[in-house]
Order: sequence, then structure tokens, then C-alpha cells
Amino acid sequence: MRLFQSAILCPAPLHIAIDAMSGDCGPSVCVPAALAAAAEFPDVRFTLVGRQSELEHRLGSAKAANIECLFAEQVVEMNDPPREALRRKKDSSMRRALDLVKASEANACVSAGNTGALMAMAHFVLKMLPGVERPAIVSLILLAADTPSCSILARNAWCTPEQLCQFAVMGSVLAQDLEGAHERPRVGLLNIGEEEIKGNETVQGAHNLIASSGVNYVGFVEGHDIFSDKVDVVVTDGFTGNVALKTMEGAARLITDTLREEFTRNAARKLGALAAGSSLRALRTRLDPRRYNGATMVGLNGIVIKSHGGADLFGFSGRSRSP
Repeated sequence: MRLFQSAILCPAPLHIAIDAMSGDCGPSVCVPAALAAAAEFPDVRFTLVGRQSELEHRLGSAKAANIECLFAEQVVEMNDPPREALRRKKDSSMRRALDLVKASEANACVSAGNTGALMAMAHFVLKMLPGVERPAIVSLILLAADTPSCSILARNAWCTPEQLCQFAVMGSVLAQDLEGAHERPRVGLLNIGEEEIKGNETVQGAHNLIASSGVNYVGFVEGHDIFSDKVDVVVTDGFTGNVALKTMEGAARLITDTLREEFTRNAARKLGALAAGSSLRALRTRLDPRRYNGATMVGLNGIVIKSHGGADLFGFSGRSRSP
């Protein structure tokens, strides 16, 4: 259940609030995904937060003892400016889901909505941990050795050196809890080159602060190092990090689409595809970005999970098996 993996650390009974109006598909994905997760995890409580008419329509006659609803009439749209969403949409499904976490009625909030608005609302509603200025988002990346690597980035495009250093410390702490991680995770700072003379003033300042922070800092790393065994945590700002993550998704789709095209080009290759069927299916599964949906917002006084806005039923529910 990848989307909710951070919330599993909370004591039972686990209660998850879902912003059911969020994402590109809203209730058409969030509601059936919640039903699928509720069936797979009957000991977990789920609260769907959203417009009454749409939730009742999507739920229909489906019944689940561990699903309840909280109605909210406003919706934070994907193109809403974060400040406007924070000021004018206090009765939104996103805000009400976060309020449940603040009131300790839910252990975690899950939303596929507007990232900037979610970051701003979570910051305002839940507040920050001592010594942390801004929330950051952590995405897990599976390496070739089938072990997780942690990529931590801010959703504010530009960060100060101090904030990047805070992200490095939080990423190191989080990576220690990952299965298969090192006792002292290796932390790298994403840069245009490994040489110490490279990078802008912000990166150079962060480099010096992280080096003296006490984490196991390996220095600057480049984009290709994200997939290597050289580093366990990669730190970057939201602008660079988001470009890197979207590039990874595109590369994964390119590889799978190219393989499909080449293996169906003629009869001989189709026979080859049949012979290599199990290996090709395994490759497709490992490259499927839906398996890694759900990024944790760290630094907050509460657990918030950000789903990809375009996540489908499989990606949002975090089912244990691919369709």
C-alpha cells in the first residue's frame, strides 16, 4: 500500500482522510480507489471528503464498514493560486481533510490535488516541526538493485541554502527507516556537476552547510547518480526536482512504448516477444510509475501524502498487484 506507507507508522486503528475531489479525475478515481483499499485493508478507516452529491453518486450501493464521508462543498482546482485557495476555500475538501489531521481525528491526509495549494494549506493548518522553515516532498525511486532511493525536494521553486540543508537532514532521518537502507544514509546534493567549483550561489551555500550538518554527505551528485548505488538521498529544490521526476516518468514510458513497438513490428519479433514474455512483463512492472505514486510531505506536524494528479485507480489505491 505504497500511497499510505508513511501513515502506517501511526498506532492502530489507522484513520486516513482522503481529499476525494482532488486530482484530474476527482471522485471517479478517488472513490473506487478508496473502496479497493478499504477491501484490502479492513482494519483501516477511510473518510472521503467532498461534495455530497458526487460522493453519494460514486458510492451508489457500495457499502464498506470502514468508509465514511465528510461533506465539503468547495473544491481546490488544479489551477487555483495557492494563496487564493488558502484564503477563499476554507470549506474545500482539501482543507477539511487537513483539519481532520490537525484535530487528531485522522492520522493522515491524502490528496491528488493542486500541489502548491496543498503545500500552503498544510503549512498553515498543521504548522512546521521545530527548526524547519518549509515543507518538502519526498519521492521514492526504485534502483536497479530493487532497493529504494529517496529523492527529497521542495515544491517552492527556489530555496535558500538553509532550507536545502534542512531537507538533507530530514531526508537522512527518513531514509534510515526505509527497508534495506543504510544505517547512515548517503546524502547528495543535485548539481550540474560533481566538481566543488560548479553550481550557483544557493547550491554552493547549501553544500557548505550540509557538509557541517552531521549527515553522511557525499557531496554534489549529477542526474544519472539518482539511479546509482552512490547515494541514498538526493536533495534539490522544487524546480529542478520536478523536472527530474517528470523526465524519469517520460523516459520510463518511452522505454516501454519502444519495446512494445519493436516486439510487434513483424511475426518473427512477435514470437520473440512470446518467448521473453515473463521478462517483458517484469520490466514493464518495474518501470511503471504508478507503483511509486504517493510522495510524503516532511517537516509538518502531521502526515500528508501527495498523489500524482493524474493517478489512475491502481496508482491512487496503491493495490499490491498491477492490473
